[in-house]
Amino acid sequence: MNESGMRHGHYRKILFCTDFSANADFAFDFAVDAAIRNAGCTLCLLHVIPAPDAQFWKGYIYEVGDMDAKARADIDQTINARYRPHVPEGVTFEVEMRIGDAARMILDFAEQQGVDLIILGRQGRGAITQWLLGNVTGKVARKATCPVLVVPMAFKEKQPAAAAESPV
Repeated sequence: MNESGMRHGHYRKILFCTDFSANADFAFDFAVDAAIRNAGCTLCLLHVIPAPDAQFWKGYIYEVGDMDAKARADIDQTINARYRPHVPEGVTFEVEMRIGDAARMILDFAEQQGVDLIILGRQGRGAITQWLLGNVTGKVARKATCPVLVVPMAFKEKQPAAAAESPV
């Protein structure tokens, strides 16, 4: 307990955000660990399809059949292969997808769903790229109203070889 009387650290809803990168896969281990340590919580995976990509695919929906169903099936297959097998029994696991600006979608989802902790990986981009383009992780960390755990890929490189082997 802190001086305000609020208990910090027991999370009821943990949001793990993925772009299916190696860094996101590495960060998933931290999300699973947080879920295990917070018995009874829900671990929610969120994948945001950037709006320009979504617009690209929208143009083909009517020409190639039900592209939305195909895209959803491909994403579900990736989640089922990479993430779902590593969620221990007893951990409630939900999957959500959104289309739009990734940072905005993550922040909106966290607010609407009452998320207590957001976990994301951080790519190792240079300072100039981040300054010019911004980045999702930075925007989420600056604007979130709940704690954010940012997992840098460089942390994996610091781990002993045996511990660095991730199941994801």
